[in-house]
Amino acid sequence: MTITLHDFDGEHSLTLDTGGLAADTAVVAAGHEPNGYFWDGLVQFAWPDLAERLGFDSEGGMFCALGSLSDLTQLRTALESVISSPSAVRELVARAETAGFEFDD
Repeated sequence: MTITLHDFDGEHSLTLDTGGLAADTAVVAAGHEPNGYFWDGLVQFAWPDLAERLGFDSEGGMFCALGSLSDLTQLRTALESVISSPSAVRELVARAETAGFEFDD
């Protein structure tokens, strides 16, 4: 599992290759696909203030967020604790479903 920050000519992005993550079993058990779109939704639900400042360009096999270096660094820290923790994912998905949030995975 690698979350990577990129800097191309002053434009910043954060990518995460999906699949093979410790949290995948919890994602599947909750009825979702552990793909980039799922992680888009999780970020938007779990960290809405941060997500508002970001752009997303994810696809099936990769999560991708675009934004300032400071926002992406904050997101990386938040994601690192979740992608390695099935229990954290289960708790976030349960909270999202209780709130009526719909994942687009």
